[in-house]
Amino acid sequence: MTHFPKYLKNYPNMHTNFPLHLSLNQLANGYPAHRHDYLEFSYVVEGCGEEKINGVTHPMVPGTFTFILPYQVHEIFTEPGSVLKLYNCAFSLDLLMDTGNSGSLGGLVNDLDQMPSFAQFRDEDMKLMHNLVREMYQEYGQEKRWRATMLKAKLWEILIRFDRYRQDREAPTPLPAASAGTRSSVWPIIHFIHNHYQEELQLSDLAQMFSMSLSRISEVIKQATGQTFVHFLHDLRIRHASGLLVSTDLSVMEIAHEVGYGSYKTFYRMFREKKGIIPTEYRKMKKRH
Repeated sequence: MTHFPKYLKNYPNMHTNFPLHLSLNQLANGYPAHRHDYLEFSYVVEGCGEEKINGVTHPMVPGTFTFILPYQVHEIFTEPGSVLKLYNCAFSLDLLMDTGNSGSLGGLVNDLDQMPSFAQFRDEDMKLMHNLVREMYQEYGQEKRWRATMLKAKLWEILIRFDRYRQDREAPTPLPAASAGTRSSVWPIIHFIHNHYQEELQLSDLAQMFSMSLSRISEVIKQATGQTFVHFLHDLRIRHASGLLVSTDLSVMEIAHEVGYGSYKTFYRMFREKKGIIPTEYRKMKKRH
């Protein structure tokens, strides 16, 4: 039986209109192997250690910036006698998308097929990145006007500077043979599901779209997410519904349709199965807190 590391499904502010959380942490004993279905970046300011992402290890020292994609298995090891001090930012894929004319940063996730998932900033570039992350952290801790807009702008600048830095300094890196086929083929599929889970998605349609057999695309999705396609789809829909229940006054019926359920009964059943509570009680409970 395949073992899947711990699956983290939540972070502070996840079910809000601005799903982003930024924290400054100290790790004396590393962090065990885990995965999650949201994006994350980290930036090291003190200490030494290593990080393993999908079986590939890189050092973590001051100036190390790492960009973690959904479902990547990653683990942090702190060097004995050291304490890793690093910023961690968890955020939704939606924050990389822009429906206006300025495009999006969605292409960043595809580039990791050939480019490293981390960069080691040095000298003036390191000072600049440190200042950017620190300013974002200060903004996050305040409740000033235009806070969400400012945080998104800083997030985009940080990710753009990371991407430019690695593009300028790193040659494309071939993937390990064991993971190359799965990694290069799975992300466009996962990305498509994330963008279209509110629609009537069928696995057969995805197989045709990505030129795979039903058995192969099922296998690829299961390898990446630890879930079957059906469970993965329900999970995304219920996660979205949870956010809407907390952050809007839409009726439960309206939310069911918004997240892709044509049947209220199916939504009701799946929500209770995933959350252990019915939608109306979930809304009441969250608003009490």
